[in-house]
Amino acid sequence: MNGNVIEIAGLEKRFHKSGFQLSLPSLCVREGYITGFVGENGAGKTTTIKLLMDMLRPDKGTVRVFGLDARADGEAVRREIGYVGEETGFLANARLRALASMMRPFYPQWDDTALMRYMERFGLKPEQKFKSLSKGKQKQFALAVALCRRPKLLLMDEPTANLDPLVRQEVLDLLAEEMEQEGVSVFFSTHITSDLDKIADYLIFLHGGELLLEGEKDRLIDTRRMVKGRRELLTQQARALLRGVEESDFGFRGLCEDEAAAFALFGNEAVYEKPTIEDLFMAYTRGKGAAHHV
Repeated sequence: MNGNVIEIAGLEKRFHKSGFQLSLPSLCVREGYITGFVGENGAGKTTTIKLLMDMLRPDKGTVRVFGLDARADGEAVRREIGYVGEETGFLANARLRALASMMRPFYPQWDDTALMRYMERFGLKPEQKFKSLSKGKQKQFALAVALCRRPKLLLMDEPTANLDPLVRQEVLDLLAEEMEQEGVSVFFSTHITSDLDKIADYLIFLHGGELLLEGEKDRLIDTRRMVKGRRELLTQQARALLRGVEESDFGFRGLCEDEAAAFALFGNEAVYEKPTIEDLFMAYTRGKGAAHHV
Protein backbone atom coordinates (compact mmCIF):
# COMPACT_ATOMS: atom_id res chain seq x y z
CA MET A 1 0.00 0.00 0.00
CA ASN A 2 3.11 2.22 0.20
CA GLY A 3 1.75 4.16 3.16
CA ASN A 4 -1.42 5.25 1.35
CA VAL A 5 -4.95 4.19 2.23
CA ILE A 6 -6.39 5.80 -0.91
CA GLU A 7 -4.76 6.06 -4.34
CA ILE A 8 -6.55 7.77 -7.22
CA ALA A 9 -5.18 7.91 -10.78
CA GLY A 10 -6.66 9.52 -13.90
CA LEU A 11 -10.10 9.80 -12.32
CA GLU A 12 -12.91 11.48 -14.24
CA LYS A 13 -16.63 11.59 -13.56
CA ARG A 14 -18.96 13.75 -15.63
CA PHE A 15 -22.61 14.55 -14.97
CA HIS A 16 -24.09 15.38 -18.35
CA LYS A 17 -27.28 16.99 -17.06
CA SER A 18 -25.51 19.59 -14.91
CA GLY A 19 -22.29 19.71 -16.91
CA PHE A 20 -20.21 19.22 -13.76
CA GLN A 21 -17.03 17.19 -14.11
CA LEU A 22 -14.72 15.85 -11.42
CA SER A 23 -11.15 15.46 -12.61
CA LEU A 24 -8.44 14.08 -10.31
CA PRO A 25 -5.31 13.07 -12.27
CA SER A 26 -3.49 11.87 -9.15
CA LEU A 27 -4.36 11.89 -5.46
CA CYS A 28 -3.15 9.91 -2.45
CA VAL A 29 -4.44 9.85 1.12
CA ARG A 30 -1.86 8.80 3.66
CA GLU A 31 -2.22 6.10 6.26
CA GLY A 32 -2.53 7.27 9.87
CA TYR A 33 -3.41 10.87 8.93
CA ILE A 34 -6.47 13.01 9.47
CA THR A 35 -6.86 14.41 5.97
CA GLY A 36 -9.03 17.46 5.45
CA PHE A 37 -10.80 17.44 2.07
CA VAL A 38 -11.81 21.07 1.66
CA GLY A 39 -14.06 22.61 -0.96
CA GLU A 40 -17.07 24.81 -1.42
CA ASN A 41 -20.50 23.20 -1.75
CA GLY A 42 -20.64 21.61 -5.19
CA ALA A 43 -16.85 21.27 -5.53
CA GLY A 44 -17.06 17.48 -5.93
CA LYS A 45 -16.32 16.28 -2.39
CA THR A 46 -19.38 14.03 -2.07
CA THR A 47 -18.84 12.69 -5.60
CA THR A 48 -15.30 11.71 -4.66
CA ILE A 49 -16.46 9.89 -1.53
CA LYS A 50 -19.19 8.06 -3.47
CA LEU A 51 -16.54 6.90 -5.94
CA LEU A 52 -14.42 5.63 -3.04
CA MET A 53 -17.42 3.70 -1.70
CA ASP A 54 -18.33 2.31 -5.17
CA MET A 55 -21.65 4.15 -4.98
CA LEU A 56 -20.76 5.81 -8.31
CA ARG A 57 -18.75 4.48 -11.23
CA PRO A 58 -16.01 6.61 -12.77
CA ASP A 59 -15.95 7.40 -16.47
CA LYS A 60 -12.16 7.02 -16.46
CA GLY A 61 -9.39 6.17 -14.07
CA THR A 62 -8.86 3.98 -11.04
CA VAL A 63 -9.65 4.22 -7.34
CA ARG A 64 -7.76 1.97 -4.95
CA VAL A 65 -8.43 1.68 -1.21
CA PHE A 66 -6.03 -0.37 0.94
CA GLY A 67 -4.44 -1.41 -2.35
CA LEU A 68 -7.72 -2.93 -3.56
CA ASP A 69 -9.77 -1.79 -6.54
CA ALA A 70 -12.80 0.07 -5.19
CA ARG A 71 -15.04 -1.48 -7.88
CA ALA A 72 -13.71 -5.01 -8.27
CA ASP A 73 -13.16 -5.47 -4.53
CA GLY A 74 -15.93 -3.19 -3.33
CA GLU A 75 -17.34 -5.51 -0.68
CA ALA A 76 -13.94 -6.12 0.93
CA VAL A 77 -13.17 -2.39 0.85
CA ARG A 78 -16.45 -1.40 2.48
CA ARG A 79 -15.88 -3.83 5.37
CA GLU A 80 -12.80 -1.81 6.32
CA ILE A 81 -14.46 1.61 6.03
CA GLY A 82 -16.56 3.51 8.53
CA TYR A 83 -18.77 6.14 6.89
CA VAL A 84 -20.49 9.19 8.34
CA GLY A 85 -22.39 11.41 5.91
CA GLU A 86 -24.39 14.60 6.16
CA GLU A 87 -27.50 12.40 6.12
CA THR A 88 -27.44 9.33 8.37
CA GLY A 89 -29.99 7.08 6.62
CA PHE A 90 -31.11 5.24 9.78
CA LEU A 91 -34.72 4.07 10.26
CA ALA A 92 -36.42 6.93 12.07
CA ASN A 93 -38.80 4.83 14.21
CA ALA A 94 -36.20 2.29 15.33
CA ARG A 95 -34.59 2.35 18.75
CA LEU A 96 -30.83 2.69 18.91
CA ARG A 97 -30.49 -0.82 20.35
CA ALA A 98 -32.43 -2.25 17.38
CA LEU A 99 -30.38 -0.30 14.85
CA ALA A 100 -27.19 -1.72 16.35
CA SER A 101 -28.63 -5.25 16.21
CA MET A 102 -29.51 -4.83 12.53
CA MET A 103 -25.98 -3.79 11.59
CA ARG A 104 -23.92 -6.04 13.86
CA PRO A 105 -24.06 -9.22 11.66
CA PHE A 106 -22.52 -7.44 8.68
CA TYR A 107 -19.29 -6.40 10.39
CA PRO A 108 -16.98 -9.08 11.85
CA GLN A 109 -15.01 -6.52 13.87
CA TRP A 110 -18.12 -5.04 15.52
CA ASP A 111 -17.36 -4.07 19.15
CA ASP A 112 -20.43 -3.71 21.41
CA THR A 113 -18.31 -2.55 24.33
CA ALA A 114 -16.89 0.27 22.24
CA LEU A 115 -20.36 1.21 20.98
CA MET A 116 -21.69 1.54 24.53
CA ARG A 117 -18.65 3.56 25.54
CA TYR A 118 -19.18 6.01 22.67
CA MET A 119 -22.91 6.24 23.37
CA GLU A 120 -22.32 6.96 27.05
CA ARG A 121 -19.82 9.63 26.11
CA PHE A 122 -22.42 11.32 23.91
CA GLY A 123 -25.28 10.84 26.40
CA LEU A 124 -27.17 8.38 24.18
CA LYS A 125 -29.47 5.66 25.58
CA PRO A 126 -30.08 2.31 23.79
CA GLU A 127 -33.87 2.60 24.26
CA GLN A 128 -34.11 6.01 22.57
CA LYS A 129 -35.78 6.17 19.17
CA PHE A 130 -33.61 7.61 16.45
CA LYS A 131 -36.22 10.19 15.44
CA SER A 132 -36.30 11.55 19.01
CA LEU A 133 -32.67 12.63 18.79
CA SER A 134 -31.54 16.10 17.83
CA LYS A 135 -29.57 16.54 14.61
CA GLY A 136 -26.37 16.61 16.61
CA LYS A 137 -27.19 13.47 18.60
CA GLN A 138 -28.12 11.64 15.39
CA LYS A 139 -24.72 12.49 13.96
CA GLN A 140 -23.01 11.37 17.16
CA PHE A 141 -24.80 8.01 16.99
CA ALA A 142 -23.72 7.62 13.36
CA LEU A 143 -20.12 8.27 14.39
CA ALA A 144 -20.37 5.79 17.29
CA VAL A 145 -21.66 3.10 14.91
CA ALA A 146 -18.95 3.83 12.35
CA LEU A 147 -16.17 3.59 14.94
CA CYS A 148 -17.44 0.49 16.77
CA ARG A 149 -16.93 -1.45 13.53
CA ARG A 150 -13.19 -0.92 14.08
CA PRO A 151 -12.55 0.49 10.60
CA LYS A 152 -9.11 1.12 9.18
CA LEU A 153 -10.44 4.20 7.39
CA LEU A 154 -13.15 6.62 8.44
CA LEU A 155 -14.81 8.55 5.60
CA MET A 156 -16.71 11.62 6.76
CA ASP A 157 -18.77 13.73 4.36
CA GLU A 158 -19.65 17.12 5.89
CA PRO A 159 -20.12 15.46 9.31
CA THR A 160 -20.30 18.71 11.27
CA ALA A 161 -22.61 20.64 8.93
CA ASN A 162 -25.50 22.30 10.81
CA LEU A 163 -24.25 21.17 14.22
CA ASP A 164 -23.99 23.50 17.19
CA PRO A 165 -20.44 24.39 18.35
CA LEU A 166 -20.49 22.10 21.42
CA VAL A 167 -21.53 19.00 19.46
CA ARG A 168 -19.03 19.83 16.72
CA GLN A 169 -16.22 20.01 19.27
CA GLU A 170 -17.24 16.69 20.86
CA VAL A 171 -17.11 15.02 17.43
CA LEU A 172 -13.72 16.54 16.62
CA ASP A 173 -12.27 15.55 20.00
CA LEU A 174 -13.29 11.92 19.48
CA LEU A 175 -11.78 11.86 15.99
CA ALA A 176 -8.45 13.13 17.29
CA GLU A 177 -8.45 10.50 20.06
CA GLU A 178 -9.30 7.64 17.70
CA MET A 179 -6.52 8.58 15.32
CA GLU A 180 -3.99 8.81 18.14
CA GLN A 181 -5.07 5.72 20.12
CA GLU A 182 -6.40 3.36 17.44
CA GLY A 183 -4.46 4.51 14.38
CA VAL A 184 -7.60 5.10 12.33
CA SER A 185 -7.02 7.04 9.11
CA VAL A 186 -9.62 9.79 8.65
CA PHE A 187 -10.74 11.41 5.38
CA PHE A 188 -12.80 14.43 6.42
CA SER A 189 -14.68 16.38 3.75
CA THR A 190 -15.91 19.81 4.80
CA HIS A 191 -16.45 23.42 3.83
CA ILE A 192 -16.09 24.48 7.50
CA THR A 193 -12.33 24.99 7.56
CA SER A 194 -12.19 25.89 11.26
CA ASP A 195 -12.99 22.23 12.04
CA LEU A 196 -9.60 21.27 10.63
CA ASP A 197 -7.39 23.93 12.23
CA LYS A 198 -6.57 21.76 15.26
CA ILE A 199 -7.02 18.17 14.09
CA ALA A 200 -5.92 17.91 10.43
CA ASP A 201 -2.50 16.56 9.44
CA TYR A 202 -2.90 16.90 5.68
CA LEU A 203 -5.01 19.17 3.48
CA ILE A 204 -6.50 18.68 0.03
CA PHE A 205 -8.28 21.64 -1.58
CA LEU A 206 -10.88 20.97 -4.28
CA HIS A 207 -12.46 23.70 -6.39
CA GLY A 208 -14.87 23.29 -9.29
CA GLY A 209 -14.11 19.58 -9.56
CA GLU A 210 -10.34 20.03 -9.75
CA LEU A 211 -7.47 19.67 -7.31
CA LEU A 212 -6.30 23.11 -6.20
CA LEU A 213 -3.63 22.44 -3.57
CA GLU A 214 -2.48 19.64 -1.28
CA GLY A 215 0.18 19.14 1.36
CA GLU A 216 0.92 18.67 5.03
CA LYS A 217 -1.04 21.27 6.97
CA ASP A 218 1.85 22.58 9.05
CA ARG A 219 4.10 22.97 6.01
CA LEU A 220 1.43 24.77 3.99
CA ILE A 221 0.86 27.20 6.86
CA ASP A 222 4.47 27.67 7.98
CA THR A 223 5.79 28.45 4.48
CA ARG A 224 3.17 31.11 3.73
CA ARG A 225 2.16 34.42 5.26
CA MET A 226 -0.85 36.70 5.21
CA VAL A 227 0.40 40.19 4.43
CA LYS A 228 -1.58 43.23 5.61
CA GLY A 229 -0.86 46.85 4.83
CA ARG A 230 -2.08 50.27 3.75
CA ARG A 231 -3.84 50.43 0.43
CA GLU A 232 -1.17 52.65 -1.15
CA LEU A 233 1.31 49.77 -0.78
CA LEU A 234 -0.78 47.65 -3.16
CA THR A 235 1.18 48.30 -6.36
CA GLN A 236 1.11 46.16 -9.49
CA GLN A 237 4.27 44.48 -8.23
CA ALA A 238 2.51 43.69 -4.96
CA ARG A 239 -0.53 42.30 -6.76
CA ALA A 240 1.72 39.99 -8.78
CA LEU A 241 3.26 38.68 -5.56
CA LEU A 242 0.08 38.05 -3.58
CA ARG A 243 -2.81 35.60 -3.88
CA GLY A 244 -6.44 36.29 -3.05
CA VAL A 245 -6.02 39.99 -2.35
CA GLU A 246 -8.79 41.60 -0.32
CA GLU A 247 -9.10 45.39 -0.55
CA SER A 248 -11.00 47.85 1.60
CA ASP A 249 -11.02 51.61 1.99
CA PHE A 250 -8.40 51.24 4.71
CA GLY A 251 -5.97 48.66 3.37
CA PHE A 252 -5.41 45.20 1.92
CA ARG A 253 -4.53 41.65 2.88
CA GLY A 254 -3.26 38.82 0.71
CA LEU A 255 -1.37 35.54 0.85
CA CYS A 256 2.33 35.41 0.04
CA GLU A 257 4.26 32.23 -0.76
CA ASP A 258 7.64 33.97 -0.38
CA GLU A 259 7.96 35.92 2.87
CA ALA A 260 11.45 37.17 1.99
CA ALA A 261 10.19 38.65 -1.28
CA ALA A 262 7.27 40.27 0.54
CA PHE A 263 9.56 41.79 3.17
CA ALA A 264 11.88 43.09 0.45
CA LEU A 265 8.88 44.83 -1.11
CA PHE A 266 6.99 46.06 1.95
CA GLY A 267 9.56 46.01 4.75
CA ASN A 268 8.22 46.98 8.16
CA GLU A 269 5.30 48.87 6.62
CA ALA A 270 3.29 45.63 6.39
CA VAL A 271 2.17 43.06 8.97
CA TYR A 272 3.00 39.37 8.43
CA GLU A 273 0.87 36.65 10.03
CA LYS A 274 0.49 32.88 9.73
CA PRO A 275 -2.56 32.04 7.59
CA THR A 276 -5.50 29.97 8.74
CA ILE A 277 -6.80 27.11 6.60
CA GLU A 278 -9.61 29.41 5.48
CA ASP A 279 -7.06 32.03 4.44
CA LEU A 280 -5.26 29.43 2.34
CA PHE A 281 -8.39 28.09 0.71
CA MET A 282 -9.81 31.51 -0.16
CA ALA A 283 -6.49 32.74 -1.52
CA TYR A 284 -5.98 29.77 -3.81
CA THR A 285 -9.60 29.84 -4.93
CA ARG A 286 -9.31 33.49 -5.94
CA GLY A 287 -5.88 33.11 -7.50
CA LYS A 288 -2.81 35.29 -7.82
CA GLY A 289 -3.32 38.97 -8.47
CA ALA A 290 -7.07 38.69 -7.99
CA ALA A 291 -8.77 41.39 -5.96
CA HIS A 292 -11.82 41.05 -3.77
CA HIS A 293 -13.39 44.23 -2.39
CA VAL A 294 -14.77 44.13 1.15
